Amino acid sequence: MPSSHVLSRRRRARRARSEHGTRGPVWLFDLDNTLHRASHAIFPRINHAMTAYIVERLGLAQDEANLLRSTYTERYGAVLLGLIRHHAIDPHEFLAQVHVLPPLAEVLRAERGIARLVAGLPGRKILLTNAPANYAMPIVEALGIRRHFERCVSIEDMADRRGWRAKPDATMLRRLLVREGLAPARTWLVEDTRSHLKHLRHFGIKTVWITGHLPIRNSLGKVMPRSGRPHYVDIKVQSLRELRASLATGEGAKRVARATRSRQLNPN
Repeated sequence: MPSSHVLSRRRRARRARSEHGTRGPVWLFDLDNTLHRASHAIFPRINHAMTAYIVERLGLAQDEANLLRSTYTERYGAVLLGLIRHHAIDPHEFLAQVHVLPPLAEVLRAERGIARLVAGLPGRKILLTNAPANYAMPIVEALGIRRHFERCVSIEDMADRRGWRAKPDATMLRRLLVREGLAPARTWLVEDTRSHLKHLRHFGIKTVWITGHLPIRNSLGKVMPRSGRPHYVDIKVQSLRELRASLATGEGAKRVARATRSRQLNPN
């Protein structure tokens, strides 16, 4: 028999489908550098804290720790997963130590009118982030957009009996789609990270690459890709405002309409 937690989650999903309808789009929103400019001040602090943690726990030099942090991020989607797999660190200790937020009023940067922009997107909205909940939720609250999201799926929520998971883990997304009753054809993943879009589009979901918050270079000095539109990206925009405009007219509106028609012809 399912646990009370699972039953409660299913009831929330059914209620959301009832409130928002079953034919409109569902938006899976990344948080950092998608809904706010994490690269402005928050990411540098977190990257420094991650590197310091690796130096202390693994006894590496600063440059080696920086390289390891970057390598694990690219390989596993999150530094945490590499540290668990190869070094058996305590995941809860790591998350608590490296995701300490400064006063958000001093460092948070986002689009003007972000609450109105998020609210104006039709359909359901779910936050899907590789960050821990005690980091993600204060940011969402400070942005004034929490009430527009049905729920937050943080890295703790992605874990299962076999271990910790993070985007772009395929098993995690498959289970999320089933658990929330999401039809891939009408589900949109909004991300700044191209590799996540590339790997998860195989499920038949639609993809939005948002580039306006991306830094010119990453923490190791590599130029961040932001030009062109890869074949696995359905819509490329710089901002939520541009996404709203794209959905109102032009190719974005056509793609959403096609996804909706597909849902009507192929219901769950």
